[in-house]
Amino acid sequence: MGAAGAQSGVANGGEAFGPSNPFYAASTLPFQAPPFDKIKDSDYQPAIEAGIAQSLKENEAIANDPAAPTFENTIVAMEKTGQLLNRVMLVFGGVAQANTNDTLQKVQDDVTPKLAALQDAISLNSKLFARVKAVYDEREKLGLDAESLRLVEVDYRAFVKAGAKLNDADKAKLKKLNEEEAVLSNTFMNKLLAGTKAGAYSTTDKAMLAGLSEAQVESAALAAKERGVAGYVIPLQNTTQQPDLTFMSDRDARKALFEDSWTRTEHDDANDTRATISRLAQVRAEKAKLLGFPNYAAWVLQDQMAKTPEAALKFMDALVAPATAKARGEGEVIQTLIDSQHGGFKLQPWDWNFYSEQVRKAKYDLDEAQVKPYFELHRVLQDGVFYAAHELYGLTFKERKDIPVYQPNVMVYEAFDANEKPLALIYFDYFKRDNKAGGAWMSNFMGQSKLLGTLPVIYNVANFQKPAPGQPTLISFDDVTTMFHEFGHGLHGIFADTMYPSLSGTSVPRDFVEFPSQFNEHWASYPQVFKHYAVNYKTGAPMPDELVTKIKKAAKFNQGYQVTEALTAAELDMQWHTLPAGAPLQDVDAFEKAALEKTHLDLAAVPPRYRSSYFLHIWANGYAAGYYAYSWTQMLDDDAYQWFEDHGGLTRENGDRFRKMVLSRGNTQDLDKMYSTWLGAEPSVAPMLKDLGLVDDGK
Repeated sequence: MGAAGAQSGVANGGEAFGPSNPFYAASTLPFQAPPFDKIKDSDYQPAIEAGIAQSLKENEAIANDPAAPTFENTIVAMEKTGQLLNRVMLVFGGVAQANTNDTLQKVQDDVTPKLAALQDAISLNSKLFARVKAVYDEREKLGLDAESLRLVEVDYRAFVKAGAKLNDADKAKLKKLNEEEAVLSNTFMNKLLAGTKAGAYSTTDKAMLAGLSEAQVESAALAAKERGVAGYVIPLQNTTQQPDLTFMSDRDARKALFEDSWTRTEHDDANDTRATISRLAQVRAEKAKLLGFPNYAAWVLQDQMAKTPEAALKFMDALVAPATAKARGEGEVIQTLIDSQHGGFKLQPWDWNFYSEQVRKAKYDLDEAQVKPYFELHRVLQDGVFYAAHELYGLTFKERKDIPVYQPNVMVYEAFDANEKPLALIYFDYFKRDNKAGGAWMSNFMGQSKLLGTLPVIYNVANFQKPAPGQPTLISFDDVTTMFHEFGHGLHGIFADTMYPSLSGTSVPRDFVEFPSQFNEHWASYPQVFKHYAVNYKTGAPMPDELVTKIKKAAKFNQGYQVTEALTAAELDMQWHTLPAGAPLQDVDAFEKAALEKTHLDLAAVPPRYRSSYFLHIWANGYAAGYYAYSWTQMLDDDAYQWFEDHGGLTRENGDRFRKMVLSRGNTQDLDKMYSTWLGAEPSVAPMLKDLGLVDDGK
């Protein structure tokens, strides 16, 4: 229900919920953007609890409707429920991840089990499921359009997947497991955030930072100042390897930074996550058994493109041998370099990036320091990310400084279609903060739906190092790629054009959702686009052709390492989530070691991109048994890019076709069929193997 359905009252926390709460009614700002200038931390909990009560009441009303179940009074009615809760949770979820504090964490701790209970109260409601099933059973006779038919099928399968067919006793067991799983995931997230902050590398000896640029040293000094400590601090990013390891010439300092990252949540203290994830894996296995599946991965993948863990593992296993062979070859080249410099040591993970950068310089005459001056963040955004979207889809963007934000560094833009029709708002929050989760992501403050009359309000978040005051924001090409990647998710949301909110935008399986984002990465290196944004921040001169050529030649450099570290993380995820019910609590480090040996990924110098104890994706971000999706969708995106190349590349005709047939359709049809219909063929792995440099492309 909309604003008229919001009810005044007092939440359990004691705060009154009424018209003075900014979430009481839909925002009056453009696109119903969140009124961050009015939202206080104390507003969230009463609005969430009122939203939970309202959503429960709305769904109970549908379940107890005396009229015979129809598509309108059951399926469409369900689509209209929970608008207050969605309004507050989309905002709370975004801010709690990107700009949290003790108050917000306390709210999250308190509402997490309540939200899990609400989901169970809806999904396990026998009367509600009976109505959904009645419509589902008659769906072919109702004369529904294709999108409405898809909604019926998606809703029915979601109820079944959630346990709607269980008996009452098993439903009671499932509710307890769901609550415990939700609490454990939230606990993991809080521990990881605290452990990552506490694990930052700190030193008072500037000599330990030898090899870093002046700007990087200034940034480390600024980070220390912001924390109120002496000397220099290098905050940790979410991955095992840390960007500064590429440049730090002091081996002891490199080892210290790497080990700070590697052990961030393994200090036997309040931030240690190992007991949490060991129990979380066990709870998920128990839940899967209760729902009739041999393991959690089998339960998760039933409605994904891969369908089964066996299919996902078969796909990944086929990549292991070529990827690890290439990584070993890269390691041998690095070891030869170390030996030629009389290093006297065996290559270790904290050495890889430092020496591989030297190999790259020697082999391609390419220095990262030469490249960065051509990648200034705002120029990349305006003349790269936005430019590609304009050339492909006709979009234009205008900064909106009148829209309030949740943190001063956040930028807001309005996106306009080729006919100047307003399409969406998009927020960009690019700089790392200690109170921000690691990594990069996209989500919505407001989803698109013709039924509800809403347009997309989207945000992209990253963790780039903030420069010292007065300095330009110079980023690496990896960071450039991240910007294009997250904006690819953004385009999937911006172009959403569906009737029903449940099927809109990025509401698709995990092993499809990364396809539009990874596909958009290709335009970062497309000559026409690259030339448009890769200009020297001081002189405005374009990157010299010879430097561009070097970058292209070096594109497949170190790919063995990069593919292997990602595969290692994906295989770890799948090993955790194929544990059977009844398996004992695992010793996390021993399990991880055995899993890597089992999958032939135990390369000493190539650690997992994420260690189990800080693998946010799978323990708290919805990618459990789903991290393989990044490799799976790379197959789709490389094949898609090959189609563009074969049909004229970066053209409006190609872009508009892709938008119409894929980006705008959300989950309104079977994703395999959607993809193959657009492509005109079944997907092929060949372009991916070529792109990764895992096969000889004849050049």
